[in-house]
Amino acid sequence: MDVAPASATGEESSEGPRTLAIDIGGTRLKAGILDRAGRLAGEPVRIDTPRDDPEAVVAATVSMVRPLGQYDRVSVGFPGVVRRGVVLTAPNLGTEAWHEYPLGRRLAEELGKPVRLLNDASVQGLGVISGEGLECVITLGTGFGFALFHSGALAPHLELGQHPVRKDKTYDQYLGNTALMDVGKKRWNKRLKRVIQLLVTLLDYDTLYIGGGNAKRIEIELPGNVRIVPNAAGITGGVRLWGDRIDETYF
Repeated sequence: MDVAPASATGEESSEGPRTLAIDIGGTRLKAGILDRAGRLAGEPVRIDTPRDDPEAVVAATVSMVRPLGQYDRVSVGFPGVVRRGVVLTAPNLGTEAWHEYPLGRRLAEELGKPVRLLNDASVQGLGVISGEGLECVITLGTGFGFALFHSGALAPHLELGQHPVRKDKTYDQYLGNTALMDVGKKRWNKRLKRVIQLLVTLLDYDTLYIGGGNAKRIEIELPGNVRIVPNAAGITGGVRLWGDRIDETYF
């Protein structure tokens, strides 16, 4: 979708544009205000993700962010395939109503600010990558998120979570939150070890970052080039959606 610069929709603060960063998860909605450097200005807010329909998520998001104060632009991470502000898939939000839903435009209409929308794992990656070499990001939460970066540039999105990994199970079904509850933490960790080995074979990455709410469940010893990163990066990465390293054709 076309977006206007922040200065066209309201005055920026003296310290530069403030970014409202929203992380839409399969379980929780989270949001916070970021300063120009990507630091949180105050405490983020969070609520449960509505399961009804996209309009319910929009309404809940607008209500949730109202107490946060002033901002100039909006960054949104979404758990599925998104292109140019439109949702194509939402495998962990439980309804076909998300297909071709113009989430970027709807949030821009409701919030009155320019909006950039990207896959949530990609946003988290923007918050943690070094910008050197081939860097891979996976998120372990309701489902399995994936993003890939080369020399700091975001690669085209691959919805790896919906790809088969073992027999008839997708990565989502193999390592998502339901799998953790079903097989227990010990077996889930064994599965994670196997997936890391598969990613090495597939990508030969320089660095792998693991985020998401279930990253705290990891008990296996990780290789030296694998790092657990804060879940807050799903919000703090939002400021980089407006940087010059992101191809604007994504939006």
